Amino acid sequence: MPVLMQEMPELNSMLDEIADDRTVPRNIRNMILEAKNSLNDRKFEFAVRINNAISILDEVSNDPNIPVYARTQIWNIVSMLEVANEKLK
Repeated sequence: MPVLMQEMPELNSMLDEIADDRTVPRNIRNMILEAKNSLNDRKFEFAVRINNAISILDEVSNDPNIPVYARTQIWNIVSMLEVANEKLK
């Protein structure tokens, strides 16, 4: 669990970067913020938070209006979350 806590600031920063990018459509930025909020929601266990965020980000990455570079960033974040999820098992 401490490893995930160390990665949280980096993940939040990466999500903020996409959410603050005005070239990304607003609906996608809103979903990015939703994923970030889900990831930081302390009402749930880490595994639930990670899986919720992955689910939202997976849906976002399939949106045809997302810029290619943002999709790549999202895939990178999802990869990091999947690794963190495996460490929790």
